[in-house]
Order: sequence, then structure tokens, then C-alpha cells
Amino acid sequence: MNPVVVSASLILYLIAICQGSGTDIALDAKATLLHRIDSLNLLIYTCLLTLTVLTIWVFKHRRVSWLHETGLAVIYGLIVGAIIRYAGSTNQVTYIDAHPDADTKYNLSVPPDIVRFHFPDKIQISSGEAPVPNKTYAYSFRGEIVNVEQNEIDLKATFDPEIFFNIILPPIIFHAGYCLKRKYFFRNLGAILTFAMVGTALSALVIGSLMYGCVQLMPASLAASFTFLDTLYFGALISPTDPLTVLAIFSQLKVDVNLYAMIFGESVLNDAVALVLSGAIQNYEKRYSVDGGFEITAFLAAIGDFIGIFSLSLLVGALIGCLTALMTKFTHVRDWPLLESALFVLTSYGAFLIAEVFELTGVVAVLFCGICQAHYTYNNLSADSRNRTKQLFELLNFLAENFIFTYIGVSMFTFPKHHFDPWFIIAGFLTSMLGRAVNIYPLSFLLNLGRKPPIPMNFQHMLFFSGLRGAMSFALAIRNTVSEARQAMLTTTSLIVIATVVLQGGAATHALAYLRIPTGQGQNDENEALPYRDVRSNGRMVVKWGKGENEVVMPWQLNSFEDTPHGNGDGGGEKARLARLWGAVDSKLLKPLLTHARPPLTETLPAFLRPLGRILTTTRQYTQSENSLRRTDSDSDLCIDEPQPVPTTIDPQLPYNIRNGYGNV
Repeated sequence: MNPVVVSASLILYLIAICQGSGTDIALDAKATLLHRIDSLNLLIYTCLLTLTVLTIWVFKHRRVSWLHETGLAVIYGLIVGAIIRYAGSTNQVTYIDAHPDADTKYNLSVPPDIVRFHFPDKIQISSGEAPVPNKTYAYSFRGEIVNVEQNEIDLKATFDPEIFFNIILPPIIFHAGYCLKRKYFFRNLGAILTFAMVGTALSALVIGSLMYGCVQLMPASLAASFTFLDTLYFGALISPTDPLTVLAIFSQLKVDVNLYAMIFGESVLNDAVALVLSGAIQNYEKRYSVDGGFEITAFLAAIGDFIGIFSLSLLVGALIGCLTALMTKFTHVRDWPLLESALFVLTSYGAFLIAEVFELTGVVAVLFCGICQAHYTYNNLSADSRNRTKQLFELLNFLAENFIFTYIGVSMFTFPKHHFDPWFIIAGFLTSMLGRAVNIYPLSFLLNLGRKPPIPMNFQHMLFFSGLRGAMSFALAIRNTVSEARQAMLTTTSLIVIATVVLQGGAATHALAYLRIPTGQGQNDENEALPYRDVRSNGRMVVKWGKGENEVVMPWQLNSFEDTPHGNGDGGGEKARLARLWGAVDSKLLKPLLTHARPPLTETLPAFLRPLGRILTTTRQYTQSENSLRRTDSDSDLCIDEPQPVPTTIDPQLPYNIRNGYGNV
């Protein structure tokens, strides 16, 4: 073999190897740079949250009430977002223009999930051509590009919207259900369901209709991109409330527990309702006929989707909660509190994932899973696991909420899909307020027809004022920003969230004073008694305080549910019967089945089922006393007729036997 040919081949081979090595080195450098940028991005948000925490401490120390922590997070996010946007960066994003083949068989009306980029088979080098293995790189779909010259940190400062739904929202929603003050929630259940379900749907319809009319008056370029279903979707995503700021002030000032329960309960449920409602609107759009006419079949199918998805999601969450209760009851996992807590967290998050896998709504599932976990599983946990789970989800909720509001501020400058249209923004603010008013005032009027006592007008004004928008509205808006209409929705939603959180949240204390809503009366602790005029006796006597006179009422003088102080919720004999029926089923069947509560199933089940009852009853249920269980069970509040402690302050002028709860007046 000719030595010259061998030498040339060897040189070409070494050049190819060096070229491949150089490619690997360049890819390693690219990966290192991306890692540094990711670390810088996470460091920015970590510093923002740290700064928010420190400022919150200063505000609490100085007793500053005009700005809440979520407002702080938004303001800090806006400042940092502006710095990222306008400071500039030398790390520009590299790109290559690619075009589909003219004879492609792919449907070009929808962007592909992955684009495969094929490198050429050969590259030219100064000494000739060297063979290089063919390489193919895959690029995932991120959305439409607005600014090609975007830099790396600007790009990395935005997150995949699915992170909000799959990672950040679940602990927030679960915490709402797990820490729900069920006693007052169920006393006002009728009003809460009316505001959350009927009111949210009504608000979405009003906002959607008004926005569609406003859009038709706007420039033709914007009006052409909106359909009625688009504006109806905007109404659904802007209707849920997030009165976190107002509720924090309520807790500090001890505002009336019924007002607190109505605002908090509505905000918990309307998040779930809005998510299911927006999905139903999208399902209707899929079935919508192309001729533009109204399809009654598609409309009824969308209503069926709403009811079916909500009900099945609720069922999934409740079943997972009950399954966890059974596992913690019939196993000795409580002997290892760390494993017990891990099982609790994993099954709770599993409820969200199971619902999502089966195309249900994970938010609804994890909400009702949290309610069931608190009502049943919590009573089976060890003391360490009780404290750990309460504190863990409280911490996750705090961090997740503040992260979302921080990100809202940052994304106003860094997210590339914003579309600022002043007329659409103004219309969005006005219609969202009108939708909130339609939610509160007409429905309160209807509720007051059968509610004793009625919802006062100042409470109605506070319910209207508490309609702050927050995490759920933003998460729904940012999920799809492909079209110009959805981009305008995101911008308007972000501005509404920022304005309501900062301005309305900061003015909550002044609103309480202006509306003359008394403070320092409500008790937000689940185990504390109601104010004196609403307290029921310990089974022997009720003392009512009113108009300067003491009124003593014996239990045998109470003829109906409305006569009892517990009737101050949604009143009405039928609702009282339903509440008592549920209370009986819960205390006689569900609690003994799912927890160690007494009485055991062997005493409550029919005779032919008592062998099964013995299997499902633990030794602990037979051996423990009723009083010891009641001291550890804080969840028996679902039984509406459960007695409350008698007030410790009773008029000493009353006869001795009356003051001690026996005898006749």
C-alpha cells in the first residue's frame, strides 16, 4: 500500500475524530451554560421569596396592614421583571430558520409536538471532505415566537404553564380543603354553594356576554380574533376569586365567622367550578358546528360534561381520602410517623394525578380529598404526623401562593405572549366588577327569602369587595396563549390580578371600618365557641344575649332547627333534616368505619351485618372512652347538632339552679 495514501487517510481520520470531539466539547459548554442560567433563574425567585418573607416580618413587627404579602410579592416581581427585561444580556438565543417541505403530508394548521432537525451528512473542512455520522436533534413545542432576539435569561424566566397545574396548584388547593373550618363551612353551605356554583356560572355568562358586545365595538383587527366562546371562556377564567389578602386580615381582626366562612368557602369551591366550567366551554367548542349556528345538542353535552366531570372528580378525591383513612386505621404505619406522613402526602397528590389521567379535574379531586383527609384520616394519624402534615401543607401553600404572585409580576415584562389593548383591558375591569355584583347581590336577595337571619347589606358589600382575582385565573389564562385573543386575555387577567391584590387587598381594613363590620368577635379556631348570641348549650341550657336582657331557653323549648343558634346559617326545616340525616350517617357509620371513633359498628349496624362490623372494628374502638376520643377529634363539626360549650360568663343574678343548667325558669 502506498505510504502517502495511508498517511492521508490517517490524517483525515484524526481530523474527523477531532471534529467530533470539538462538537462534544461545544455541547458540554452549551449544557453548562444552560445549567448556570437555570440556577440563576431559580436564584432570582428564591431571593424574591426571601425578600418577601423578610418584608412581611418587618410589616408584622410594625403592624402595617395596608399591604399584604401577596401584594409585596407582585410588586417585587414587577421590579425584577423590569430589570430582566431592560438590563439586557449578551447570551442571545441561537436559532436557524427551518421551513416544512412543500410536499409534506403533515397538517400545517396545527404546530407539531416535536421538530426533528437533521444535520448534513458531510461537512467541508479546509483539507477536503471528512465523513461525519448523521445526527438528528429533537426540539419540543413551546409556542408561537414573538421576539426572535430573545436572550437566554429572558427566555428562562418564564415557566411551562403545566408546572402551575401539576406542581404549584395542587398543594394550594389541598391546603384549602385540609384546613377548611368545616364547622362554619357546613353551617353556611347553602349560601356557599349558591355563590360558588350558581354565582360563578352566572358571573361567567354576564362577563362573557358583555365582553363580546364590547369587543364588537373595538377595532376590526381585535374583534375578528374573538368569538363568543372566547369571551365566555374569559368570563369563566376571570370569575374565580382568591381573597387571600382579605382572609388574612379577617383572621387578624377576628371578623364574624359566618362572613369568613362564606368568603373562604366560595373561593375554595369557585376555583374548582371555574376550571370545570372552562373545560366545558372548550368541549362545547369542539362539538360546535362550522356553520356558526347554535347547537342545542352540543350545549346539552357541555352541561353534561360539567356535571359529570365535577361529580366524578369529587368522587375520586373522596374515595382516595377514604382509602387513606382505611390504610391508616387498619395498619400500624402510625408507629413510623415519617412513613405515615409520606403515605399521606403521596396518596393526596395521587388523587390529583388519577383525576387528570382519566381526563377529569384534578383540582376538584384534590380539594375534596383534602376535606376527607381532614375529617377522617387526620383522626387516625399519630401526633407527629398531625403536626407534620398541617405544617407541611401550610408551608407549601405559603411558598406556592407567593411564588405565583411573584411570577405574575415578573412575567408582565418577560413573558413574550402579552398583547396590550387598552380598550379590552378597560372593558375587562368593568365587566369583571359587574359580574361580581351579579354574583353577590341578586343571589343574596334570593337567599335572604329563606335564610334566618338574612345576610346583612354590609356583609354583601364585603362579599363584593372580597372578589380579588388570583392564582387560578392566572393559571387558566397562561395555559394557552397561541392566538391573539388568548394573549389579550392573559394581559388583562394579569393586570386585574395585580390591581385587585395590591389595591383591594391593601384597602381591606378600611373597607371593614367603612362598612361598620364589627371585629374582635369572631373565633376562627375550629374548637372555639361562637359569640354569645350564637352559642348553644352543653346539653342543658342556652343563654342568649340581646337588647340588654338575659334570655334563658331550655332545650325542650326549642321546637325547630330555626330556633337553635345553629339555624343562623341557611335556616329551614328541610335543610335541618338533611343536616341531621348526614350527621347521623357520619357519626354512626362513616366515622366508626374509617376512624377509631365510637360507637363501634357492632352497635350501629343491623344484626345480620354485625359479623362484618366486628371485622371492621378495631380493639382501640372498644377500649377507648368517648371523652378521650372527643378530645383528639376536632372534626366532628359536620354533625350539625353537636353541642357547644356554654359561655363561662352568665348573669350572677339568675337563680342558682338556672345558672347551673337545670330546673325551671
